[in-house]
Amino acid sequence: MSTTVPAVTESTDARVGIRGWVALAVLMLPVLLVSVDNTVLNFALPAVSEDLTPTGAQLLWMIDIYPLVLAGLLVSMGSLGDRIGRRKLLLIGSAGFGVVSVVAAFASSIELLITARAILGFFGAMLMPSTLSLLRNIFQDRNQRRLAVAVWASGFAAGSALGPIIGGVLLEHLWWGSVFLIAVPFLAPLLILSPFLVPESRDPHPGRLDVVSIGLSLVTMFPLVYGIKHAATEGIDVLSILCILIAVASGVAFVRRQFRVETPMIDMALFRIPQFSGAIVVNLFSVIALVGGLFFVTQHLQLVLALSPLTAGFTLLPGLVTMIVAGLVVVPIAARVRPSIVVPVALLFSAGGYGAIALTGGDVSAFGIGACFVALGLGIGAAETVSNELVLAHAPAAKAGAASAVSETAYELGAVLGTAILGTILTASYRNAVAVPDGLTAEQSHAASETLGGAVSVAGQLPASAGDTLLESARVAFDSGVGLAAWVGFGLIVAAGIVALVSLRHVPEGVKTAQ
Repeated sequence: MSTTVPAVTESTDARVGIRGWVALAVLMLPVLLVSVDNTVLNFALPAVSEDLTPTGAQLLWMIDIYPLVLAGLLVSMGSLGDRIGRRKLLLIGSAGFGVVSVVAAFASSIELLITARAILGFFGAMLMPSTLSLLRNIFQDRNQRRLAVAVWASGFAAGSALGPIIGGVLLEHLWWGSVFLIAVPFLAPLLILSPFLVPESRDPHPGRLDVVSIGLSLVTMFPLVYGIKHAATEGIDVLSILCILIAVASGVAFVRRQFRVETPMIDMALFRIPQFSGAIVVNLFSVIALVGGLFFVTQHLQLVLALSPLTAGFTLLPGLVTMIVAGLVVVPIAARVRPSIVVPVALLFSAGGYGAIALTGGDVSAFGIGACFVALGLGIGAAETVSNELVLAHAPAAKAGAASAVSETAYELGAVLGTAILGTILTASYRNAVAVPDGLTAEQSHAASETLGGAVSVAGQLPASAGDTLLESARVAFDSGVGLAAWVGFGLIVAAGIVALVSLRHVPEGVKTAQ
């Protein structure tokens, strides 16, 4: 199987007009929705707990089931879009996501809400690979595609920025279900306008449907994501190890099958192209660092510095806006400078932001958090734009859906690993450092020693002096974990820069790629 991407000559005939950019605006709606949905629900957890009275395990399942299903199905849905049509899959996913969002908004029990979240993951997996692969089909001119991908990648940052703000406003005036209803205004224009503005695209020679490969991809992703999440919340035990071993065995079987079948779900030869595999790894490491950083930064702002959710959201807003701007500004730079230079230099800013937090040992002000997050957003925003464009540029157009799904899987897996890796480090450090006062009940002692949020809750039940002592110990213990987690984030960013420096060194500026 050849690993060479044939060069073609670009011409101005490939450039799109206003219709193509309007189509991009339409395709940004599900991108914004999914990224908003990733952050907005966290702000509704107290209201959901009060209204539906879930157990702790049920509350975790309500959060985890969505990314679990989403990550497990992305590759399969990307391949399905190549087969039946990417626009068709996008419309099916959008309609389903909108209907189930309404059901979730009015769920009368935690069991129904968990089920709705699982189905949302199913339909959500249809959205993201479709949007990126459709961009590959619409924007065939390399320079225009760079800008389109920058806008697409910036949609994630924009949604992440909007999530805390939208959540704070909605929950201040409406009930918790309103955070699900925001799907309707995002998806209604998409369903109406896409058939007129977005051209259909599919693999002209999809071959036979490989049910075995689909099954193996599911048995790879589901246990892997579940095992990681279980290890993060319950510790490394027999179940988490078994899940990960099953995932590894299934993954190996999946890869071997892709080399044997006539029409593979994923062309594994793509991973032999350094530019493709390197871009995927850069995305994975960057998202792990970004999501892991958000995990401890949001808690530090709200539980250590005692900011409201809305104020905490506005504190991070400059960094998220910087991420958007960096993704757009890097477009003309990437057209003239090699990605092996652009990406590592950009990531130096992110490494600096993480390093600054690490050097403080986690004891940092709201202004300091905001400034460090600006540096983090500057580097990651630029690096992800370049790496995403390289993924599309080095994948055959007929396999754009499956290639996009690989990139999206890196995003989702990075989000899971970010919380799991940095969250586990933070939690373990906190447990080892916190000093729980005598005289607490077994339940109070367990809650205070597990998480900073638990300590804050228990402190409110104690006399003032005992509560203040517990809070001081808990906050110091938490920040010591933040410092350690920040060093891990710094290492991930540096590793991503090294991967880019090595794997992207043969990509010249203005390279011509398969269209």
